Amino acid sequence: MPVAPLYTPPRSVTQQSHLNKYKNWLSTHYNLQFNSYEDLWNWSITHIEDFWKSITQYFDVSFHSPYKNVLSNYNMPGVKWFEGATLNYAEHIFKNYQANKTAIIFGHESGTIKNITWKALKLKVAAMAQYFKSIGIQKGDRVVAFLPNIPEATICFLAANSLGAIWSSTSPDFGVDSVIDRFSQINPKVIIAVNGYYYNGKPYDKTDVVNSIVKALPSLEEVVIHNYIKEANTFPEHYTSIETLWNNTTETLEFTPVEFNDPIWVLYSSGTTGLPKPIVHSTGGILLEHLKYMAFHNDVKPNENYFWFSTTGWMMWNFLQASLLMGSSMVLFDGSPTFPNFNALWDFSDKVNITHFGTSAPFLVASMKRNISPKTTHNLASIRSISSTGAPLPPDAFEYVYKHIKDDVWLCSMAGGTDVCTAFVGGCLEYPVYSGEIQCRALGVSLFAYNDVAETVEDELGEMVIDKPMPSMPIYFWNDAENKRYKSSYFEDYPGKWRHGDFIKINSETKGLVIYGRSDATLNRHGIRIGTAEIYRAINNITEIEDALIVNLELEGGNHYMPLFVKMKPNQVLNDNLKALIKHELKTEYSPRHIPDAIIEVPDIPYTISGKKMEAPVKKILLKMPLEKSINIDAMKNPESVAFFVDFAKSIS
Repeated sequence: MPVAPLYTPPRSVTQQSHLNKYKNWLSTHYNLQFNSYEDLWNWSITHIEDFWKSITQYFDVSFHSPYKNVLSNYNMPGVKWFEGATLNYAEHIFKNYQANKTAIIFGHESGTIKNITWKALKLKVAAMAQYFKSIGIQKGDRVVAFLPNIPEATICFLAANSLGAIWSSTSPDFGVDSVIDRFSQINPKVIIAVNGYYYNGKPYDKTDVVNSIVKALPSLEEVVIHNYIKEANTFPEHYTSIETLWNNTTETLEFTPVEFNDPIWVLYSSGTTGLPKPIVHSTGGILLEHLKYMAFHNDVKPNENYFWFSTTGWMMWNFLQASLLMGSSMVLFDGSPTFPNFNALWDFSDKVNITHFGTSAPFLVASMKRNISPKTTHNLASIRSISSTGAPLPPDAFEYVYKHIKDDVWLCSMAGGTDVCTAFVGGCLEYPVYSGEIQCRALGVSLFAYNDVAETVEDELGEMVIDKPMPSMPIYFWNDAENKRYKSSYFEDYPGKWRHGDFIKINSETKGLVIYGRSDATLNRHGIRIGTAEIYRAINNITEIEDALIVNLELEGGNHYMPLFVKMKPNQVLNDNLKALIKHELKTEYSPRHIPDAIIEVPDIPYTISGKKMEAPVKKILLKMPLEKSINIDAMKNPESVAFFVDFAKSIS
């Protein structure tokens, strides 16, 4: 029997959910009745064409020209969806236009809060679109941005999208080479950039960085500058100031229809070991997926405030834009989530009445380790869901949310990726929330756990595999001849099936899932597979440790070496007693095989700019692979952390 749930959605909430309304709609329009979410999910993956057709009907998708068929074939990759159909993503956002209603709530770490109405948003999008037209931007041209998570980023995206242009963005905390590595692959015509940004109360001048980026992109025809901070150098006079563009007060905003399978944007892989992969999604595929997920798995409604802490360099920024599709107010925040203290975002939530609070698993774990208890210091009455992604959320963090943040909140742990700009697995208001488990496989996602012989399994560790196409899977990687990189990224292990690279376990009773970490970083110790997430869950119980990283090295002669690297909290010391506690915790929570061969203190744990722990690159460094082939320093959040591991590798024989 499963353990007691941490939260069970009230019947009144379930009855009023988008998911329940959709089920009732299917009963009326398709004569289909489902006794459970599991039944509905099964229908959605066994009748894929009917399911996605129903999504276009239920959400009244505006096709400017009709489609010939829902799906060209089932042979991934290379699937075509809704061929013949034309549409526009931004047009669907502005279907929710109500002149005086708030479209965007923007907060800054300094405490500044600004509300933008739909009327003001439309005027600025129209003005920016008019500018783009004036410089010759057309369907298919690339518009790139070097911007923080500010309203101007959304405005520029919607303006570009309204014309059928292709969007791509990075945040200003990216290094010069990291930005160039991304944008140089797609030959943009125009860039919108800031002169700097604020973080942790400090200004960061980025004028030299922007000038270097511009020099490295010969395809650029125009440069638009937003002077966001006062403490910065000046730009060349021939750059265009974004402030001058708002003077165009035309209220006309037109939408260029594009093919369903035409690109909407280019996102990028982390690029930890080479050039970032430029991942291209289709306009129609993203629209349908975002409508589906926002409604059925986040239950976002009009008159609600939807927040996700993100930067423009993380796919969650793109996902966040979809909240406008639901007619809700999109909540943006720029700055540090922990400035001036760890309660900053909870303070912000109380001020603007956030309904759906989105964050990362590392933020919740860090808050837990610091004994932050918003339940005792804040109101938080407006919050009805807390969503978490970016890394597996451990069971103790689930329990922390209910004990120390809010006891009647819907905790939506979710997992997907830049690859699909959505989640494969996430929230479901028809299921309880169990500690450590993601509630469900999302509708239309034919996802299973595969064992070593490619059999689907439950209640045991398996490889996450999606065996049927989804509309938001990439249409291609930019400049990827014959889809070679695309195929090698997902389809080499199981031809025609998407291997995502995570180890998961599906609970046959609750139908929930646990993600055990990246399969390429899984600890394969003497034939026993151990998910790194298991190690980190146990380490989270030890209050003296701030962070950790573990790898298993397969050495010559069949030997294994599994070191655990720990970053201590300030004023804490890694001594023999603490090492014994770590070993005891791992042995009692899991097994003797989980005990590392060595426990080593490090000054810092390497992370990508987007907040991913860099296990696989560290493993390559420790195996003494050339540094330039092991890790892309410019893709790192804290590149100085690598030096320790380079030195440590010399001691491994």
